[in-house]
Amino acid sequence: MADKAKEKQSKEPFPGAYFVGLVITLVLLIVVVAVGAGLPPAISGFSVALLLGLTVNPKYALGFLSAGVLATLLGFAGSEPQVAWGGLGLILSSLVVWRFVKA
Repeated sequence: MADKAKEKQSKEPFPGAYFVGLVITLVLLIVVVAVGAGLPPAISGFSVALLLGLTVNPKYALGFLSAGVLATLLGFAGSEPQVAWGGLGLILSSLVVWRFVKA
């Protein structure tokens, strides 16, 4: 029984690593929202989607590429510049991740 407990060690690189990751993620999210709120709609949509899209796992890049195409089409069709340019940013970031990041 004691051998199984030794085999199942924590996957954290150090104690509290997941908590530190959560704090970093929340701070980055707040910064992205604050910066995006202070820019014109088209620029904020593009920059926020581009930066967040670069953090996507490469195995999901095709799905995010599809979502970007849909957002771009619907955004331009509905005269929503933030959605339309955000979709373009998502397309660009998905292509970068898909092409240059090895899974």
